[in-house]
Amino acid sequence: MIVRKATLQDAKGIGKVHVDSWRTTYKHIVPVEYLSKLSYEQRTQLWTQQLADKTKYVLVAENELGDIIGFTSASKRDSNPTSNSNYLETLYLLEDYHGKGIGKQLLQAIFHYFHEKNYQTIFVEVLAENKTRHFYGHYGANLIKSLEITIGGKVVEELVYEWHDIEETLEKRM
Repeated sequence: MIVRKATLQDAKGIGKVHVDSWRTTYKHIVPVEYLSKLSYEQRTQLWTQQLADKTKYVLVAENELGDIIGFTSASKRDSNPTSNSNYLETLYLLEDYHGKGIGKQLLQAIFHYFHEKNYQTIFVEVLAENKTRHFYGHYGANLIKSLEITIGGKVVEELVYEWHDIEETLEKRM
């Protein structure tokens, strides 16, 4: 398994992981009608745009066959609540690869990027009912607020976590 910076050619593989991981992770959280309408083509198109955007930073995890099995991305938002901050925008992994340390490797790699860019604060948003939300707390993120969002016509709770010290997170948590 390797983690590497994504290229435009990875859009299709990222799109597939995005759809498949949403369907497994959110199957009891988001309306099934919404999940069934997710398409590989639409997500491939989305990720083609994301990968072309130079303000985004995207990494992929590949298995030994070279298939993309997970990805993570970071972005600076116009609405960043603090200066010198960034968002851990996504971290998705196919269900068959959960519990094997790959999520940690993706998180560690994106945190090296944050450290290189001298970001001080990192935010991540995760659905409250997502069982993997504890992953972020395990690696030092602190819950700072809760808000309601609507996905597929259903109101769900979203939690916002933050890390204040990138270097400490890398040294002591990973």
